[in-house]
Amino acid sequence: MLLRRIVTILLVLPISLGLVMLAVANRQKVALVVDPFGGAWSIEAPLYLVVFAALIVGVVIGGVSVWLGQGRYRRAARRNEREARRARTQADELRAVVSAREGTTPARATGLPLAAVPSAPALADRRHAA
Repeated sequence: MLLRRIVTILLVLPISLGLVMLAVANRQKVALVVDPFGGAWSIEAPLYLVVFAALIVGVVIGGVSVWLGQGRYRRAARRNEREARRARTQADELRAVVSAREGTTPARATGLPLAAVPSAPALADRRHAA
């Protein structure tokens, strides 16, 4: 946990310092032409603001495109979760039916049942056979 914090500080501090230096060094106003055909619409803003806005817009567009691209995986995960829930419900119902036939109370299984008595191994150990 402490190592993660140190690495984060070592990464964020130089980047933040570089961004502040960029903002201080590029305070002059630049004209950003919004109308590509006539050039009538233009916005004057400091250069660092234009650069930061371009970075932010790029990050947002990239995030949205990745989110949209991963939609099929999220859909598959939801479908698999529904199927698993149905399978658990069906297993509980079948367990209740079997226990009702046997006259015992159903117990929800949390894993593989343990054998009451140890059994012989399924495969014989032949490493030391003559």
